[in-house]
Amino acid sequence: MSDLAGKVGWVTGGAQGFGEGVARRLAGEGVTVMISDINEAAGQAVASDIVGGFVGCDVSDLDQCKAAVATTVEKFGRLDISFLNAGIATGDQIDDTFDLASYRRAMGINLDGVVFGAHASYLAMKSGGGGDIIATASLAGLVGTAFDPVYGANKHGVVGLVRAVGESWPNDGIRVNAICPGFADTAIVDPMRDVLAAGGITLLTVDAVVDAFMAALTSGRSAECWYVQPGRPAEPFRFRNIPGPRTE
Repeated sequence: MSDLAGKVGWVTGGAQGFGEGVARRLAGEGVTVMISDINEAAGQAVASDIVGGFVGCDVSDLDQCKAAVATTVEKFGRLDISFLNAGIATGDQIDDTFDLASYRRAMGINLDGVVFGAHASYLAMKSGGGGDIIATASLAGLVGTAFDPVYGANKHGVVGLVRAVGESWPNDGIRVNAICPGFADTAIVDPMRDVLAAGGITLLTVDAVVDAFMAALTSGRSAECWYVQPGRPAEPFRFRNIPGPRTE
């Protein structure tokens, strides 16, 4: 067992993909994991496999995020690790095809879900002596994404949030980081698999992304956004500082 043994984790979007992979890895390290997802059957199945817990949660709802954290603390006594991972892609544009309902849904899950999950986790971790929050962002949070500008906007929001609170929350013993994977072999890329294959784009494995999560989790640092690309070791993206002001 690692130094993580005995800790308690909460994973959103834990029924499949990165969330499932991280939940299984954490459980293997001796962490007790509470899984949240809107897919109750799949989430319950993963929870049963890892001898963890399951609580349904629509992350775009603040009250449900608070309730999921409260249930985690009530059942397992504490919260040490939050993986705010639930997300969707839409391919939506903001031109004459703009769809307000689809936009609200994407922003609600991908950005609000991280804000709400971070807020709920902060309250529990501050009173419990600290912890680690890691959000799933994307390479789309580091570069422009013409094929899905709404996704790029909310992932840039996640990156900005992590860099902001990741600077101040360590004062309360809480580290905040993000992982920023490229295209990966999960259900979120299913609508574009043929296009990606035709373009010769190599998909990341879930294990590679889980490895990046573990590296960020055990780094002891905060406010970092770890990019994940095939064939490269994951590491924090080095943001260039903006030019300072000039004086006359």
